[in-house]
Order: sequence, then C-alpha cells, then structure tokens
Amino acid sequence: MPRLYVPIALSVGSQFDLPEAAARHVQVLRLQPGEPLTLFNGQGGEYGARVVEMGKRHVTVEVEAFDASDRESPLQLTLVQALSAAERMDYTVQKATELGVQRIQIVQSAFCGYKLAADRVEKRMAHWQGVAQSAAEQCGRTRIMDILPPVKFEQWLPQAPVADLKLLLSPIGAVRLDALPAQVSSALVLVGPEGGFSDIEEEAAVAAGFTPLILGPRLFRTETVAPVIASLLQARYGDFLS
Repeated sequence: MPRLYVPIALSVGSQFDLPEAAARHVQVLRLQPGEPLTLFNGQGGEYGARVVEMGKRHVTVEVEAFDASDRESPLQLTLVQALSAAERMDYTVQKATELGVQRIQIVQSAFCGYKLAADRVEKRMAHWQGVAQSAAEQCGRTRIMDILPPVKFEQWLPQAPVADLKLLLSPIGAVRLDALPAQVSSALVLVGPEGGFSDIEEEAAVAAGFTPLILGPRLFRTETVAPVIASLLQARYGDFLS
C-alpha cells in the first residue's frame, strides 16, 4: 500500500486534494478511486485513506482512520555530520532516517573537500529534506528527521546541545564501544569528513566534553560512519532490541 508524507493537518473524515508531489506519486502508481493509501504528516501517527477522485491535475482523497503507531526510537540521537559531496550526503541522510536518527546538524570543518556556496544552501536543504521525507515514507517513520543548516564547526561547538553521551568518531580514539555507559537516553555524535577532523578540531571537541571513540581496526568512508554508529547505538540504547 502506498505510504505518503503530506505536510498538512489531517483528521478522520476530511476530504481534500493531495499536495502536488504526493498527487504526482499517486498518478504514477495509477491508483484508482476506492483504492487505499496511508498518509502521515510528521506529527505522529498515520492515517488510512482512500482515493476519491483521480483528475488530470489533482487527486482527491478521504481520510478514514487514524493509527497512533509510534515508531520513533527512545534514544534521542543527533549526528553532527561534516559536509560531504552530493551522493554521499544523500546516502547519509537516507540511512540516518531509516535508522531512527532524530536530527542531523551539518557542519563545515577544516578538511571538508566539498564546499557549499551561500546561495545554494536553501536549495540543498530542500533537497536533503526531500531525501529524508522519501526515506520516512519507505521505512515507516511517523516523524521527519530534522536537518539543520550547515554551520562552521568552530561556531557550532561552543553551542553544542546537552546530551548524556557525547562521542567523537576518531581512528585513534581512546575508547571502544564496550567502554561506553550502560544506559543513556540521548547521544550526540561527531562524524568528520573524508579526511577526518583536524587535530585542532579534535582537541577542541575533547575539551568540550566529547569522548573519542574508535570503531575498529579499519577506516570507514564518511558516509559509512553514520549508519554504522547509528546502528550500534540503537542496538545498545535504542529500539533495535526492544
């Protein structure tokens, strides 16, 4: 059954035309009047609906039921991800959504090989939000992961939010996963670019309370790190084993 994100207020019994992107999806699937679909608006839960009318430029649906299912992880996980090239960043956003990450803060660090001009930030943010929305449709999340605009790492660090666990992924990390606390409810994880964080950035992060963590003997690409650490933390603190 198609599952679509519609960023509007939803209520049982309401009848309305789908937003353009969702309508186009339904038209591509060639759904017919009477066929079911699932809608969600990112505010929690999801709605059973049916197609009422298929027009050339519109699709009318009627909401029939509400399901309060909550598929969000109890672990409040934020990834602080150094900016990477287009396909790599898309992969990070997609997999972080699937793995229950609550928020991604994008940062520009010293060794970032990809630069984003100021006049392109809005367009890229819209693109990444679209990637997150599509991933949420596919994986069953009822809320959309937050993606925060790029900021320089040195500007972000002094304002880092409070978290039970603050980790710095490093190939020369001081601790391994089994040394982490038994229970936490929130985690903040720094993921560097392809070249890693600079020595100055790592020292500043440690001074700000981040614990260096090494995942193993092999080096990962930057787009691999996010799904690896998200999976490990969800298994240890989140909903993978619940």
